Amino acid sequence: MTWRAAALLAVGALTLPVWPSPLVGVAVMTGAVLLLLAVDLALAAPLRALTAQRTGDQAVRLGGTATVTLHLGNASGRPLRAQVRDAWVPSAGARPDVPPTQVVHVAAGEVLALPSRLTPTRRGDRPTAELTVRSFGPLGLAFRQRAGRPTTPPWTLRVLPRFDSRRHLPEKLARLRLIAGTQVGRGRGPGTEFDTLREYVSGDDVRSIDWRASARRAEVLVRTWRPERDRRLICVVDTGRTSAVRLGDEPRLDASIDAALLLTALAARAGDRVDVLAADAAPRASVGGAERPAQWSRLAHALAPLQPALVETDFRLIAGELLRRHRPRSLVVLLTALEPGALGEGLLPVLPRLAARHRVLVAAAQDPVLAALTTEPPRRTEDAYAAAAAWRTLAERDRLTTALNRHNVTVVDVPAPRLAPVLADTYLHLKSTAQL
Repeated sequence: MTWRAAALLAVGALTLPVWPSPLVGVAVMTGAVLLLLAVDLALAAPLRALTAQRTGDQAVRLGGTATVTLHLGNASGRPLRAQVRDAWVPSAGARPDVPPTQVVHVAAGEVLALPSRLTPTRRGDRPTAELTVRSFGPLGLAFRQRAGRPTTPPWTLRVLPRFDSRRHLPEKLARLRLIAGTQVGRGRGPGTEFDTLREYVSGDDVRSIDWRASARRAEVLVRTWRPERDRRLICVVDTGRTSAVRLGDEPRLDASIDAALLLTALAARAGDRVDVLAADAAPRASVGGAERPAQWSRLAHALAPLQPALVETDFRLIAGELLRRHRPRSLVVLLTALEPGALGEGLLPVLPRLAARHRVLVAAAQDPVLAALTTEPPRRTEDAYAAAAAWRTLAERDRLTTALNRHNVTVVDVPAPRLAPVLADTYLHLKSTAQL
């Protein structure tokens, strides 16, 4: 029963003093309203003949807006007057073009398109919640309603990582071209693999002169070099408990994913093969051979649904997977937290075996809370104790960094906004100095 039927009952109640008997008046009034409700309900379009389908975007980058359209078909012989509430999970940020309180009209045999614009607030998969259709009669007194799984057409919008660090990609690619020697600069780009011989020109490094070839040709010739290509890079994203720590407005896992995407895009342009593994106590995602743009898109889709797991990361499992799957020497980039407990007890015991076969790089995003506690002067006694704990934590991180360096492990420990560009610079430095 709608508000209109309730209004009819209220009007009838005002006419009760006119009737000789109040009971007769109530009976007549109630019977008339019930008759109108039955007629109106019988004339309402049946919902069994209703069809619902969806079309639209299946993926969107975090911060962007996607459009998903609901197509509501009326297969009955009666016109449909209905209110439609297309609900999504709250983090999907759905804004329907037609409000749920508005009555839509669909003629018999026609299909109505109801678009919804979604601006998600979280990374991952955002599914539909429930579709509710309320069909009114021509008088607007009664309605039929249907909701639930049979009525709701399934649809899932995958929200890809924001990838803010892509703004650094042009500058990193320019440095890569300079390393490759394909961009004009001061001197030739450094390299490690012999390419060709050419005639000496002013400005060339005299150490590149090939004296034997120069003696045979009776002219000064220099060797040209190119950076190593088709190298292997393994990016390991830690999804354990330390990845749930919030660094500013986002968890550490999001900063690690952003750095992994920039590093993968840069290494793919450099001609290297990139494999990505996400794991904690068990492998969560694995993408191999991300050296082409299509593979890079697949990597973004694979990392999008990852969420921090409140378990301790099993570095023995990760080291075993790397040693079993990747036999050629590779650059292993471990995106994790530089925490003495997790790395000291988990990674250090298995590091000698891993570093004997691969070049290892540990990249960690600093916690801004620790930096604030050690830079701001304490104002209360509690602040002094907190600052002392922060200094002790930083000292333990320094000792852990020293222990990692003993195994020839490169450590990148910077604030979260700088993690992606600094990691990319470190990769470029290792590539230009033939340390991959």
